[in-house]
Amino acid sequence: MPKRESPKKKTARKRPPALTVQTEDYLERIQELLDRKGYARVSDIADELNLTPSTVSNMVRRLASQNLIEFENYRGLRLTNKGHAVAHRIQARHAILTEFFQVLGITAADVSQDVEGIEHHISRSTLEAIDALTKVLRKHPLVLAEVLKRGHSG
Repeated sequence: MPKRESPKKKTARKRPPALTVQTEDYLERIQELLDRKGYARVSDIADELNLTPSTVSNMVRRLASQNLIEFENYRGLRLTNKGHAVAHRIQARHAILTEFFQVLGITAADVSQDVEGIEHHISRSTLEAIDALTKVLRKHPLVLAEVLKRGHSG
């Protein structure tokens, strides 16, 4: 009797590991530096994040191993296409949340603090809802005025 072959197992696609808050912060800062200065060096990132250059160097190696950044001699760091896509998503989240809080009349200091605390933990569906709500509030100033009036009356 011939041996029965076991059915082939479906190979599940491996999902890339979720990015950590720390990884997202690094990519966001690198993109900001590239936008502002045209380059990003370890020392620039360390200054931006208030970290030591050796701490940043360790993370830079990790980001490179994840194909999120590349080193360019004499030019510093460069985001890969994958890294740029992640940084762009983070910047978009940041912008949507910032605009929403600004529309609600939140102080600049609170906006900055709140966005940094929320941006890495918000779901896509919640972010999309906030974006849609912000657009509606901007389009309908009387509704916005009513929201602001109720929000400040306790």
